[in-house]
Amino acid sequence: VQLQASGGGLVQAGGSLRLSCAASRSIFSGKTMSWYRQAPGKERELVATITSGGQINYADSVKGRFTISRDNAQNTVALQMNSLKPEDTAVYYCYGWSGHEYWGQGTLVTVSS
Repeated sequence: VQLQASGGGLVQAGGSLRLSCAASRSIFSGKTMSWYRQAPGKERELVATITSGGQINYADSVKGRFTISRDNAQNTVALQMNSLKPEDTAVYYCYGWSGHEYWGQGTLVTVSS
């Protein structure tokens, strides 16, 4: 499995989407997991991080709108995105580290105005 992201799509501004990432146990268990995004013509940026103990950090641009969570039994990390804005349009990647970086394949989120 390694990292497999899903859940992207097209949504109108103000709508919601939920992204999910299934991870191999070696990448997930006891490790910090993150979501990144890359908008067209821009550099990849960190969106949210959750440690194995549940400590969470968000980019200022998504605070109060996005929620990261993890299911340690299922080895999954999710990103609930509410009140979506056109500027949230990007390819979203889940990320983990276990000896080296692991990136999911990316899932496209498009928010129309």
